[in-house]
Order: sequence, then structure tokens, then C-alpha cells
Amino acid sequence: MALRKIVLQGDECLTKVCRPVTEFNQRLHTLIDDMKETLLDSGGVGLAAPQVGVLRRVCVVMNEDEDIIELVNPEIIAAEGEQTGLEGCLSIPGKFGIVTRPYTVRVRAQDRDGNFFEVEDEELTARCFCHEIEHLDGHLFVEHTDHLMTEEELEEYMNRQEEDEE
Repeated sequence: MALRKIVLQGDECLTKVCRPVTEFNQRLHTLIDDMKETLLDSGGVGLAAPQVGVLRRVCVVMNEDEDIIELVNPEIIAAEGEQTGLEGCLSIPGKFGIVTRPYTVRVRAQDRDGNFFEVEDEELTARCFCHEIEHLDGHLFVEHTDHLMTEEELEEYMNRQEEDEE
């Protein structure tokens, strides 16, 4: 396993539609393993293959139990409800915006060996499914927010969230 360099906004690979995975081999396993290691090192909760310069439909998402879900050729097959909250991206470091996403999302995907499965989750994990799958279609979260927060706005938002939890 190896850490991969995360490409930043402005790199054209972040604007391209990724090709489906058709070969489930050691090369794919290495990519997924590297993406998991890169995700853990970054402190993020999701990473898509184009973020490491690979135009394939692969992403990894960390759920709220801190398990990493490997998604190959994922597609959202159901979404319910609505949540609005803070969102950021490893390819746009230090920038955050308020984005509305479905509250619950069900994804159909393949595992690293090509077996189909479905996974459903809510809240942050559902947000992450949407965010990472959008990367595979060449889209970034900034398309869903009217502006990126300043440091002061982010600090105010975080303080309000803490107060709401008390």
C-alpha cells in the first residue's frame, strides 16, 4: 500500500466522467488499498479515484462506525429525506460550504472482486455517498453551495453546532 497524491481543484481529471471498472484484478485491489491508506492519512471521510488521478468508477467511504466501505461502479438507487449541513472536500482543502443532500441513501455497487451488493446509510455517510459518487461524474460540492465560508463563518457555524448539541 502507498499514499497517493490528492489532486486539487483546477486539475482537469476532477471534471471528467470516470469509466466503469471492467477488470477486477490486482491492479484494482492495489488502487483501493492505496485509496484507503490515503483516506486514513488525510483525515477525510471519503475519497474517489479521480481525486488520486485515476478516471475509474471507484470510491471509498468511511461510515460513522469508522468502517471503510469500498464501492466499485456505485450508483444511487434510492434517496429519502433531506439534510442541510457543512461539506468540504480533500481536493479543495480548507474550504467549506453548506450543502443540502438526501438524509438516507441506498447505493448499489460491486466489491473489489466484482460481486454486487447494496448498502444504505444516513446522515454523514449518506452525504458522503452522494459527494463521492458525484466525483465519478466530474462534479464537485462547490456546485451545490452559493458560497464558500470564510474562516470566521466556519468558526461561527462550528460554535453554533456545539451549542445545539448541548
